Amino acid sequence: MTNSNKMIALLGNPNSGKTALFNILTGLNQKVSNYPGVTVEQILGTAKFGENSFKILDLPGTYSLTPESHDEAIVSQEFAKWAKGDDIPNCIISVVDSTNLERNLYLTTQLIDLGIPIIIALNMIDLSREKSLEIDCNQLKESLNVSAVVPISARLKEGIELLKNEIINACVREKSTSKSFKIPDPVHTAILPLQNWYKDHCQLSDLLSISFAIRVATTGRIEGFDSPDESILDRAQFDLKTIGFPHEALEPKLRYHWLDQVVPKAEIPIRKKSKSEKTDRILTHKWFGPLIFLSLLTFIFQVIFTWASYPMNMIDSGMAQFGNWVSHQIPLGLLSDLLVEGVIGGAGAILIFLPQILILIFFLTLLEDSGYMARIAIMMDKAMTKVGLHGRSVLPLMSGYACAIPGIMSTRTIDSWKERLVTILVLPLMSCSARLPIYALMIGAFIPNKTIFGYFGLQGLTMVLMYFLGTITALILSYGFSKWIKTEKKSSFIMELPPYRIPLMKSVLRQVYTRGKLFVTDAGKIIMAISIVLWFLASFPKIDSSLGETQSIHNSYAAKIGHTIEPVIRPLGFDWKIGLGLVTSFAAREVMVSTLATIYNVENGEEDAISLMEAMKRDKDPITGKSIFTPLVALSLMVFYVFAAQCMATFAIVKRETNSWKWPVLMVFYMTGLAYFGSLIVYQGGLMLGFS
Repeated sequence: MTNSNKMIALLGNPNSGKTALFNILTGLNQKVSNYPGVTVEQILGTAKFGENSFKILDLPGTYSLTPESHDEAIVSQEFAKWAKGDDIPNCIISVVDSTNLERNLYLTTQLIDLGIPIIIALNMIDLSREKSLEIDCNQLKESLNVSAVVPISARLKEGIELLKNEIINACVREKSTSKSFKIPDPVHTAILPLQNWYKDHCQLSDLLSISFAIRVATTGRIEGFDSPDESILDRAQFDLKTIGFPHEALEPKLRYHWLDQVVPKAEIPIRKKSKSEKTDRILTHKWFGPLIFLSLLTFIFQVIFTWASYPMNMIDSGMAQFGNWVSHQIPLGLLSDLLVEGVIGGAGAILIFLPQILILIFFLTLLEDSGYMARIAIMMDKAMTKVGLHGRSVLPLMSGYACAIPGIMSTRTIDSWKERLVTILVLPLMSCSARLPIYALMIGAFIPNKTIFGYFGLQGLTMVLMYFLGTITALILSYGFSKWIKTEKKSSFIMELPPYRIPLMKSVLRQVYTRGKLFVTDAGKIIMAISIVLWFLASFPKIDSSLGETQSIHNSYAAKIGHTIEPVIRPLGFDWKIGLGLVTSFAAREVMVSTLATIYNVENGEEDAISLMEAMKRDKDPITGKSIFTPLVALSLMVFYVFAAQCMATFAIVKRETNSWKWPVLMVFYMTGLAYFGSLIVYQGGLMLGFS
């Protein structure tokens, strides 16, 4: 008998290893990090165990079915569907951190009330053994009346085969043997009208109607269900208060009291502080902690520039040689020009910066997987609160260094709508990997490779300053946005600190590979298309040589478009070529580099393909004879892109997450204005100070 149509749901607390288990069962490569809230939307995969195949649903991590944030609401809404009888899974795997049993089992007790087979996957059992925590799985199974309790280690792939067998067995059972926990008779009497209301109006089982009665008495509402009449609810809450059970904490009090009775007590040996606690004394110190964090960021951005130089030079040289080889293999003509100047010269130029992007992703992944990112959130919470943000804003903002899109999606873990919205509004100011090629191009070409203070490289320090400029501006603006956006709800910040763990290099390298592949494929498609269009604009109209005129890019359609824009951007130090790049890079910021590469390759004509940096250094104004690009112009352009709104995909995600065009339109206007005036101040201020 096969189980091809069976559905398995994976639920668990944040950072319980749920997504790691999902990856093992399905073979998918979802992002796994040592940080609560990485999974922010449900993911569906397929698993095959021998002849049996299953659909497996991975839901965001949540501490309970009472949602405090957007991602937790996804779980509550899905549970509400199951309670109504829609798309009920055949089995639920409740992933539990075995080192923190009672806290993790709270959610499990809520899932048990659904009345379907529950398998408890006791994850991180290897860490429990290290702590000498002995857990009696059979006793736990009997106490909770679940289908199975399976000790596993997703990290070591321990116990996975046993878990697969239990899944197969659970899915052939028609009913669950689960039963509700006992509640005191006076409490039951007080909530009985609520229980009857849910039983009559929603046709719920005794198990669920009691559970819902307790929950609605505690919180006043249940996600996905109507609430009883206010008079019934008020009466129940008054009766609870009368008998000494304040309704505000009713459900946690009852469930934790039950768990305290049924969960096997482990003998925990008295021991010294853990390694994580000792490490935190230094890394999260009031003064040393932030300094270590800033030093770490400085090191990362210095490394991005220095370590990547050799592979970048190799790719640059290789692309030039490949372009020259292609030009000699194909007869001169439009096809040869298109391939060499458009495709290889434009799209190929962006590949040069792939090593820097991969290095950035590598270090960010290490910070997440080690558990250090959660510490950063705790350290920064007080400072974040002062500027209108939230401790949970740290992960989205740090993710923005790689890409704004997943960062915006991860704001779902922020329970306050106001603080989530403020985080979304300022997050695109974090310098993402798409800006990195522009920074690297300008710094490599126009910032001297000098060492200052005997340690810092001037090029790497300039890179650091660009990243810090965006970050500091984001924090300043978040303060303004928080004063402007008015909401009544105030949020609290509670986060569990995961233990420090040595990152699994396989997982880290997988994330680096995935991000690199996305950069080459997704961004590559856009860059390829725009490069081809730009080649046509820069190459046409063709001049009739019989009339004695010579073909020049200055007579092309691209030049006409650029010259139309030029008066607006001239105060920033930009010419028509940069102006054309500003227009095309609205599709994606890195398109600026491929635009310049295409224009310079077309302008270079039938000569060998040249390095974009060399072409920019040699470019002169045909009228004044002065260099188009100078260090001041390069700095002005980098500042422009620190603030620029060029990324339509980001604004599409903002529209989806806020369900309004108001906020993405606001972002386009305020970021474009910031970019223009920031660049204007840098360039005109530099001229006034005597920098030409």
